[in-house]
Amino acid sequence: MRVTMHQPHYLPWLGLIDKADQSDLFVVLDHVQYERRGWQNRNYVATKGGPVLLTVPAIQRNRNERIIDKKIDNSRPWQEKHRRTLDEHCYRGAPFWPALRAEVLGVYEQEWDSLADLAMATMRTALDGFGIDTPLVRASGLGDFPGQKSELLAQIAAKVGATSMLSGDGARDYVDGAVFERYGVDVEWQRFRHPSYPQHNRAEEDFLARMAALDLLANAGPADALRILRSGRTRETGD
Repeated sequence: MRVTMHQPHYLPWLGLIDKADQSDLFVVLDHVQYERRGWQNRNYVATKGGPVLLTVPAIQRNRNERIIDKKIDNSRPWQEKHRRTLDEHCYRGAPFWPALRAEVLGVYEQEWDSLADLAMATMRTALDGFGIDTPLVRASGLGDFPGQKSELLAQIAAKVGATSMLSGDGARDYVDGAVFERYGVDVEWQRFRHPSYPQHNRAEEDFLARMAALDLLANAGPADALRILRSGRTRETGD
């Protein structure tokens, strides 16, 4: 059984969706430290004028807060801003936006207090749009893990009964394969190259990569979006 792990991401990008698509289980690392200026509360979306960063305001208490404990600052009207940006400035006119609109914008009709809950909702919405049914499990619900870095990930992988963990290439500097080997877990590498596709509000030569995954869904539709996503795999996983 192959597992992948990552912090919860607001409006996740295609690389995260690809990891979920290739895995039997996605463990959401909601119990680790919140990263300021990370991607738990923000991501880029594509407008005609270029990329726009949508950020969910978070209440700052201390630097050691875990993601699961992070609260949204609802004194600021972020929901309406995000809804209008997506609906009016990003995807109005995109061929498949009418089919996605109600589900995507429905997220902004709910009240959110927990940043982790909101990020999980946008992750599940994106996965559903691609037709990917990989289960999402929160690490905070799996028990306590005393390890750090590779030890922590290996402990979680062993806890869920995984025989392998799929990791993004960016983790090569800190994922220690020898630690995973002690737990009987192989490490595989994602090797994802961002694909290009038509964006309804941009010329081909002005393609914007690394936008939120819903950009591909709105422009290509679920069936083609999944095919395009999978075309970004440069070769088989594994060393």
